Parts: sequence; C-alpha cells; structure tokens
Amino acid sequence: MTKFPYDEFSKNYLRELLSSIGKVDSSGKLATEIKEIDVYYTLNQEEPVDEQKKQTLGLLGRFATTPAIFEPYRNAVTADGVRVCANKLFDVFADIKRTTQNKTVKAIEAELPLLWVLSPTASPSLLKGFSATLKEGWMEGVYFCGEHWKTVIVAIHKLPPTQETLWLRVLGRGKFQQQAIAELQALPEDNPLRNTAMHLLSNLKAIIQVKQDKNKEDDRLIMQLSPIYERDLAEALLQKINQGINPELRTQYQTLRAKKEAETLTDAEYNTLIQLSNTIEQFGAQRLEALANLAQLRACSLSELMVSLGIQPVTYVE
Repeated sequence: MTKFPYDEFSKNYLRELLSSIGKVDSSGKLATEIKEIDVYYTLNQEEPVDEQKKQTLGLLGRFATTPAIFEPYRNAVTADGVRVCANKLFDVFADIKRTTQNKTVKAIEAELPLLWVLSPTASPSLLKGFSATLKEGWMEGVYFCGEHWKTVIVAIHKLPPTQETLWLRVLGRGKFQQQAIAELQALPEDNPLRNTAMHLLSNLKAIIQVKQDKNKEDDRLIMQLSPIYERDLAEALLQKINQGINPELRTQYQTLRAKKEAETLTDAEYNTLIQLSNTIEQFGAQRLEALANLAQLRACSLSELMVSLGIQPVTYVE
C-alpha cells in the first residue's frame, strides 16, 4: 500500500485524463539524476489533438495545449516546493537542449514544457515571492511567473466553481474537493472521463479506509466516496457472477463426459476431463463467493439475491 495515497491518486488521475488527448510519460525520470516528474505531458505528433476531448477537460485541456510538467500537491505548496519543481523543469530544459542541438532556437523553445504547480491553496506572499500574477485571458487562480521561467502556480481554491474547472477542483481539499466530487457524480453515466475519475476515487477510498492515522478530512472523504466504492464493487461482483464458462471448454467437457459414460475414454482424455472438472468446479466456487459478497453488500440473503438476478439455485455449480 502506498504511503502517500493522495499523491498517488493525483498522479494517476492526471495521467488518465491527459492521455485522452496526448502522450504521458509514465516513468517520468530525468536522465541527469534520479528525480521523478509527477506527470510529463507531450503532444502526440502522430495524431492531431481531439478538440472535443480537449474541450471536455476544460481548463486542464487548455493547460495541455503545449508540452507540460504537472506537479500536484495535496498540501499547500511552499516556496521550497516550487523551487524543487523548477529544478526538475530546468533539468528537462537541459536534456532537451542536448538532444536538439541541430535545431533552431525557435524550434527548441517550442519543445520546452510549461511547469504547472497545482496547489490546493497559495498564499499572497508565495505568489508575490515568485512574481506570479494573473495573465490577461486567464481566470482567477492561475498565476504566471515571469514569461521566461515557464512556470505557473495554480491555486485550486481560487478557481471559479464552473464546469470548466471541475477536473482540476477534484484535486483540491476540504469543501472544494467535496463539491467537485458531487459535481462529478452528477455527470452523465456514459461520460468515459467521469467513469475513469470515479474508479480512481473508489480506489482512493479503499486505500485511505485502512490508513492508521486518519483525520477528520479523511473520514469525511471516506463517507462521501463510500457509495462510489460500493457501486464499483457491486459492478465487479456482478461481472464475475455473469461471466460464463468458455463455450469451447464446456463443449469439450460434455464430449468427454459422454465418452466416459460410454467407456471409450482414453487415459489422456481422462486426465483432460479431470482438469476441466477442476476448472469448472473452481469457477462455480468463485461465482458462489461473488454471490455471497454481493448479497452481503445489498444486505439480503443469498437466495433472495439469486431470485432477483434470475439465477436458479443450482446453476452456480456446473
């Protein structure tokens, strides 16, 4: 189990969303030293950006117009934290310059990523210290440092609560995150990004549920995410219950059973029949276990669940 569940969630969340419109380096390791970049996003040169998907991501999609490094923070980023991120950025710059020596300065400049530091909050003194200010054409909460620094500090608590900022506000804290999760749940169920985010939130709930040092914010988040987790669990159990034996294996099993009854089974076929019998028996046991778990989740008896699913009592063992 990861020691930093929120950090792991943030990185996986951004990687999943951004991979829908571009390329994400999953390793994120710099060649110069052993430093890990949380999320390194580049444009997919082989395929044009899907503008509809990009618009679906709202402000996050706008961030992904150019190559980018995303460094999300669970707690408010400090001045030292921003400097650590900037150090990674400069190492990336150095790597790019080494590998593009024959290109023009303009071409190299186009490949340099922007650093987006995503913080739940950012104090006025922090922003002032990095000369981070609002830029014309951008909303409150997005603060650009000097142009040549290629660094932006995003104060999530300052973002307006709109559809455009939803995917970023999920990475906030406290009431800001809770509101964003509620909005996420209200999206149409056929929205693939919604389902991806909900699944990751479900995983987050399962991890923080067993944390030894839970705080009140953890407890509130667990309470909010519990229905999502239970829904995901129920869907997984139903999938296991409805999963059938491979038709070819079933046909082979029935053929061998018929040969056994006719006493025409060879030794090799007998061994195959034993293996198939074990496979089918194991499948039946797994299916029965899934039924029992789902019955417990729905607070009903096993027989009541089987009736509601249209399953005959004898069909879980085949």
